[in-house]
Amino acid sequence: MTGRSVALAAVLVVAGCSISEYEPRFAVRAPVDSLIVIRAGALVDVERGEVIREPRIVVRGERIAAILTAADPLPPGARTVDLRAATLLPGLVDLHTHLIGDIQSASPTAPLETSAPQDVLLGVANARRTLEAGFTTVRDVGTYRGLLDVTLRDAIDGGTVVGPRMAVAGAYLTRPGGGGEVTGLPGGRVPPEEFRRGVARTPEEVRRRVRALLDGGADFIKVIATGAVLTVGTAVGELEFSEEALRAAVEEAATRGSYVTAHAHGAAGIKAAVRAGVRSIEHGSLIDDEGIALMKARGTWLVADIYNGDYIREIGRRDGWPEETLRKNDETTEAQRAGFRKAVAAGVPIGYGTDSGVYPHGDNARQFAYLVRYGATPMQAIQSATIDAARLMRWEDRIGSVAVGKFADLVAVDGDPLTDIRLLERIRFVMKGGKIVRSDR
Repeated sequence: MTGRSVALAAVLVVAGCSISEYEPRFAVRAPVDSLIVIRAGALVDVERGEVIREPRIVVRGERIAAILTAADPLPPGARTVDLRAATLLPGLVDLHTHLIGDIQSASPTAPLETSAPQDVLLGVANARRTLEAGFTTVRDVGTYRGLLDVTLRDAIDGGTVVGPRMAVAGAYLTRPGGGGEVTGLPGGRVPPEEFRRGVARTPEEVRRRVRALLDGGADFIKVIATGAVLTVGTAVGELEFSEEALRAAVEEAATRGSYVTAHAHGAAGIKAAVRAGVRSIEHGSLIDDEGIALMKARGTWLVADIYNGDYIREIGRRDGWPEETLRKNDETTEAQRAGFRKAVAAGVPIGYGTDSGVYPHGDNARQFAYLVRYGATPMQAIQSATIDAARLMRWEDRIGSVAVGKFADLVAVDGDPLTDIRLLERIRFVMKGGKIVRSDR
């Protein structure tokens, strides 16, 4: 067995079954010869930015085989799914999730209080909730206990777990004691090595960590360029890696056909990461006009979790989260939203990312209303979580729009989400790869 197979076996043993006898509750792969026709009232064409009335989507196996009009005859022998009272959209994409382990709590040391099998089992439940909420693809941007996200991704791809398609970072690339570490341990205790797979100091150490993470199965690299709101003892405005070290990560990832995304709150850290060549900036809370212009010029994506601050403010105060965390959240929330509005107006490319795992999984769509409130049109908001997200991931050949040859990843809502964006919080139908995983019809 491979290392990842052993890890999955351990999870299944905890769950009380063996690999040979385990079967998923829902198969996510459609039979190769299955033929389904979905009749919808409308389809949001995210590539053209328009709505198509009364489309008929022909699904063969896992892929979209044809897009017909209401006047076209249906293919013989096809199963028909009647969504004529609904609006159909491509499966949604969340570019900033943390599926492994439990959601954020008041304890900074909580990641050390569960075992690896428990973390993956929690991830199994989180993945299912995310998929049933209509998010058929996610980019998982880091886990404290390294490479467990690889295990979850592979289990989903293999059909033993129900969940979204995943691209994973493997671990946080962070400096010692930085925003990607578990900090605040009593007596200055250092976390176990499995929590420190991405810890590096120098550019050469960064290169070694990048190679190790990609060798371990990561799809891309997540670097912690500045301090973090949720990591005790770090300052959100402080640059935690030199620009040289950030560039080393980008160059090393590029040699493997991969890319780097940067957690960056502070203005200096944002600009250093953009100059180093990262593909996207996560959070971008304290971005300034110079940073916005630089991102626009370089084509760097902004993935800003502008819903998250309200959740942290409410739940954090209710549950007694560290005062430092609450203070940093207050200092960044409205600044982040103001910067987001400016970035949208300037034409910076926007990707949809929520930081799920801070708040409960399955609530990912709550951010759509915030995007519209802070400057995006409803179509732009939907595009940020479909075709634009796919482009950021370099997956636009397989997901992100309803197009012939792409995966049959589809969701539906009752009504028009371009009129009421909050309808996306009430997904009624989910198909992933030609398999219906949710239908409230």
